Amino acid sequence: MEKFFNTAGPIIPEDHYYIPSFERIDWHEIQHLIAQKRYFLLHAPRQTGKTSALLEMMHALNDGSEYISLYINVEPAQVSRNNIEAGIATICDVLAYMAELYLQEERLIIWKQDISTSIQPEERLREMLSYWSRISHKPIVLFIDEADALIGDTLVSLLRQIRSGYTQRPNAFPQSIVLCGLRDIKDYRIHISSGEIITGGSAFNIKSESFRMGNFSADDIRQLYLQHTQTTGQVFEELI
Repeated sequence: MEKFFNTAGPIIPEDHYYIPSFERIDWHEIQHLIAQKRYFLLHAPRQTGKTSALLEMMHALNDGSEYISLYINVEPAQVSRNNIEAGIATICDVLAYMAELYLQEERLIIWKQDISTSIQPEERLREMLSYWSRISHKPIVLFIDEADALIGDTLVSLLRQIRSGYTQRPNAFPQSIVLCGLRDIKDYRIHISSGEIITGGSAFNIKSESFRMGNFSADDIRQLYLQHTQTTGQVFEELI
């Protein structure tokens, strides 16, 4: 099958024309922050390759010898809104499923089935990440995509559970967690069920940096068109 331009979902290098994400983000600086056990943000507009970049970073880290890395997308928990029980249960389900899918790690599924329901939802994700970190033979790097898709009490609980485990890293909590979304966390305005408004910065004050992935540049577009030309022979008129 010939490659084609993809505008829906993450890039599959075998199928799509693409520019490696490490040419568009400061991968060296991100590696430096991970080594320093930092928690930070990556935000970007839609359709700019954010999810593709996260998956590339996960695979790059897993191909190395230092870390175990996992990508999860927590958007399915959006519908839970202020229902912490349902929202955190969904996030734990996603975490266990993706660990089995990408890492062949089945122990989180077993933990979730045997233990998780006995733990209050306000502590369940923290305990799950703590358990995983304690049994892991390498420090964990976790990429959490679509964090800002969550709403109200569920989002606040996610942020606070991560914050509460922060001091136990890396032996009993992930070495580094990267939150990803459309906005910087300082721009979050979270309306919780009590009517109170909480800012993302106050709920996640352990954040050390924020990175922004921008839109495709003119040079990026030229590179993509050139890949198509080299494959098919079709030449595009230079308009930029």
